[in-house]
Amino acid sequence: MKQPWIHSAGLDSAFILAPAFLVTGLVLVLGDSVEAIAETPPLLWLLLIVGVDVGHVWSTIFRTYLDRGELRSHQALYVLTPLIGFVLGVVLYRLGDMVFWRTLAYLAAFHFVRQQYGFLMIYRRAEYADPAWAKRLDQALIYAATLYPLIAWHCGPRQFDWFVPGDFLAFDAPAVAAAAGWVYVAMLAVYMAKETVYGLRRGVLNLPKNLMLLGTALSWYVGILVFDNDLAFTATNVIAHGVPYIALIWIYGRNQQAHDRGCTAYLLPVARLFQARFAPIYLALLFLIAYLEEGLWDGLVWREHAVLFPTFAHLPGLDSPTLLTWLVPLLALPQITHYLLDAYIWRMGVANTPWKAILFFNSAKT
Repeated sequence: MKQPWIHSAGLDSAFILAPAFLVTGLVLVLGDSVEAIAETPPLLWLLLIVGVDVGHVWSTIFRTYLDRGELRSHQALYVLTPLIGFVLGVVLYRLGDMVFWRTLAYLAAFHFVRQQYGFLMIYRRAEYADPAWAKRLDQALIYAATLYPLIAWHCGPRQFDWFVPGDFLAFDAPAVAAAAGWVYVAMLAVYMAKETVYGLRRGVLNLPKNLMLLGTALSWYVGILVFDNDLAFTATNVIAHGVPYIALIWIYGRNQQAHDRGCTAYLLPVARLFQARFAPIYLALLFLIAYLEEGLWDGLVWREHAVLFPTFAHLPGLDSPTLLTWLVPLLALPQITHYLLDAYIWRMGVANTPWKAILFFNSAKT
């Protein structure tokens, strides 16, 4: 079995697999210092939330709305998704601001869980000959690695939130968390036995799949359960999720140029962003768009980081419930659209989809 890299061992390892290990290791090494920080420092917040989290949301545009062929093939999807997302957002906010934020928090958590599942399925694509139970075990374990920390979070008090205070439901149920933990441990044991047997049978271990599982398990466990701290959660959550996604989009764009033999695939002249020497401009563009969005959030709604958004600090802060009912869902629309579309555009279970030929174009040649 050939190692099922997406692009190459070097690029995948550095930008898709390594981020979870690096940020988790850094948080563990700086444990006491991290615990002493009650709130994320402004510049670090700018890097993590604006640069990585909001930036990765906007990176989806290269895979969707700027992709000429994709947009032509799924016009209804790309028109209706933001419209439906906005209407639902307004309805939820009218029912109550916490109804909106709680729904968005659970949608975000679902999206984060499903991204890890998606990467796992990409990296186990070479194991198509394995029996169905082996595939089901892999799928169950990636869910357990993400859902167990979330279950434990719900079963006891934590000093951090996903978006706003109280967005996740809270229960006093330590026994449920303990039971979920033992189920998780049992699944790990069965998985390790399965990988040992099949690794010996093949003569090779699926490195990217196992590194993805291990990185996911470590970052989610450490960020949510080992530390009870906003910075630890934010760093592990955002870096391990956002950096691999930004890299995935860049790899896709790079491969698309080679796959289409230089034909213009985009509605705007952005193809050069996916050349190595222009990668910093790709990142800078994502940061700029994210900065503008977050500046509007801060100037109109939050009013918390005026020092980071001095230009937007002159905007009038809005507190009218009627205005916020329309404004908040509108400002949240990029991430709502990202969450909804991302569940569709990377589906591994659909045969003969063009995106697979593009994403795996480089690895197929080696």
